Amino acid sequence: MSHQKKKRKKSRTKLIHQYYKYTGFYAFVGKSVRKAIIPIFLVVVGLILFNKYIYNINDGLEHMTETFSTLGVLTVFFLSETLLGIIPPEIFIAWSKKTEDPVVTLAILATLSYTGGLITYFIGKATLKIDKIRNFLEVKMAKQLKNTSKWGGFLILAGALLPIPFSITCLTAGMIKYSFKNVVIFGLFRFARFAIYAIAIFQMVD
Repeated sequence: MSHQKKKRKKSRTKLIHQYYKYTGFYAFVGKSVRKAIIPIFLVVVGLILFNKYIYNINDGLEHMTETFSTLGVLTVFFLSETLLGIIPPEIFIAWSKKTEDPVVTLAILATLSYTGGLITYFIGKATLKIDKIRNFLEVKMAKQLKNTSKWGGFLILAGALLPIPFSITCLTAGMIKYSFKNVVIFGLFRFARFAIYAIAIFQMVD
């Protein structure tokens, strides 16, 4: 019985692999990852140059810490992450280094960002109740949405890891009725993103 289950699982995995290969998913992922390396590199280098030649980030963070309460900063961050990522999360990641317990604060930021994305998913679903938006998606964007639905997991993964607003990808997922369960699972990579960026950003913050 166990052997049969393993065989079925192996066959299913093989079929999924063939499907992704046939639809060009692997080529799409490879191309996207190569494109993503440059933006990530530019963000890090940009922060280093900004800190060195334009404005000392530490001074700004000191002012931010002295002016606003921790709760106030976290509230602003959560609203930003829920409203299409208005403020770059890198600013808040740097700020977390100035708090009493940077690791805990960073974990809270990642959780708030993740939660904000999940909330935005339902905002996306709610927009489908607006006739004009629903008709536009079903008629004008039908082809694009079909491909997006096909690779929805990668859409969420890209939003979680790459320097693009996570809430926008979650909003899109909601609008195409992508599986919420998969959004929850793939969205967990958001925590990895905060950890990776923190390693780089914390080096610039005293």
